[in-house]
Amino acid sequence: MIHGALRRPIPVELSADRHITRRVKRLAAVSVVALGLIWALAVVTLEAPGVIDAALFAGWLLMPTVLVASLVRPDLRYGLVLPAGLVSVGLLSIVAGRLPGDPLPAAGWILITVGVLLGGLMGLWLWFRVLPVPAGLDDVTSRGRWSLIALHVALIVAGLGLAALPLGA
Repeated sequence: MIHGALRRPIPVELSADRHITRRVKRLAAVSVVALGLIWALAVVTLEAPGVIDAALFAGWLLMPTVLVASLVRPDLRYGLVLPAGLVSVGLLSIVAGRLPGDPLPAAGWILITVGVLLGGLMGLWLWFRVLPVPAGLDDVTSRGRWSLIALHVALIVAGLGLAALPLGA
C-alpha cells in the first residue's frame, strides 16, 4: 500500500513472516485482555463521558479483530491505526480531565496512557516505517525491540495495578 506507492520494500512486519505471524497472534490475545481491562476500569472507576467509554470499547473490539484478520491479509495491519487511535484519544481524554482525585490511581491512568502511546509509536515506527529504523532494531527478534516491548508492557501493567486500587477499597 504505502510502501508500494513510495517504491519501498514492504517491511517484514507487514508480511506473513512466521516471526511476525506469531507476534500478531500474541498481540491479538494480549489486546483482548489488556484493552478489555482498560475499558472495564474506565467504566467502573471513572466518571468519564460515554464517548470516552465508547472509544475505549471500540478500540478493544477492533484491535484484535484487525490483528486476526491481518493473519490472512497482512496489508490489513495498516488498519491498526484506527483502534490504536481510538484507545489513545480515549486515554488522553482521561488524562486531560477525567483523572481520579487519588494520586495513585491517577498515576496509574497516566502510566497506562504512556504505555499505550509508546506501543502506538513503536507500531508507526517499527511496523509502518514512518521513520528509518536503525539496524539494531530492524530485526524483529532483536534485544532492542524486546526491551521496548517490555517497557511498553511494564508501563501498562503497572498502570492497571494502580488504576485498579479503588476496586480494593
